[in-house]
Amino acid sequence: MPTPRIVIVGAGGVGAPFGSALARGGHDVTFIARGAHLKAMRETGLRITGARGDFHLHPVPATDDPASIGVADYVLFTPKLWDVETTGIFIKPLVGPDTAVIPIQNGIDAAERLAPILGEGRVMGGVAAISAVIEGPGRIRQMGAFQHFTFGEMDGSVSPRAERLKALCDASDLDATLSKDIVGQLWAKFVFIVGTATMTAATRQWLSLTLDDPDLRATILSVMAEATAVGRACGVPLPDDFPAQRLAFAEGQGGAWIASMAADLLRGNRLELPWLTGKVVDLGRQKGVPTPVCHALYSVLKPYANGTPPGSPTG
Repeated sequence: MPTPRIVIVGAGGVGAPFGSALARGGHDVTFIARGAHLKAMRETGLRITGARGDFHLHPVPATDDPASIGVADYVLFTPKLWDVETTGIFIKPLVGPDTAVIPIQNGIDAAERLAPILGEGRVMGGVAAISAVIEGPGRIRQMGAFQHFTFGEMDGSVSPRAERLKALCDASDLDATLSKDIVGQLWAKFVFIVGTATMTAATRQWLSLTLDDPDLRATILSVMAEATAVGRACGVPLPDDFPAQRLAFAEGQGGAWIASMAADLLRGNRLELPWLTGKVVDLGRQKGVPTPVCHALYSVLKPYANGTPPGSPTG
């Protein structure tokens, strides 16, 4: 059987560590990146530092042209949520009849947004548990030691392609779970990230500040409770204690980190806010579920949704 070809679309805080782990396992991995980040990766490799240790991947097969790669077996799709459709069209040269595209992003709707572009049967579901940022061209910094990849078919089946991907991960330094309930896993990540991203962005502080302050702790729990209620209204069977479970999970990751949305806000970048907190608000409206805390925090963060406003007193 030929060696599977793996392509990482986006060499940021998810794609770089996951792709590097697979490459270190001896697999055929190519990164799609752009600009100064791509230039640095080609010239000096990819450096990843942080709580899981430091390593340097060099040389790094990397390009900004999907057509130069050819058809892939697996595409790990990691762009920001506002780029799903545009990037989906961009990577079509990678996608053949048997290609599996796995979006690994913070939201809950990437698979349904990609399916009309790439084909229903070519898209799986994926969840990343990691906190990392691009520190500079060719450099990634991980905040926290947690790193896990959960994936599965959207219909809950266990397919040969999913089992093969699990074997590839097992042969690498990438902890992975093949899930029969990836929709439930997507919502588990969604509730967690909506709470942590919203609160670390709103406070501009480490998660520990939110967890240690009684008022902020009550607020993050309310955010998670509203997201859970919306999930139930969408037909996802989330248990009564799900918000408390997600909060306990957040505590277990250690508090000296911020979500990627908070990192983007601090850097003046565009935010995934409409697909996270805003998604809870929108679905709440559609399903008749009140989301007053999410709505308030969404409104507070909304001026920064497209980056720090020009002339803003916050700089």
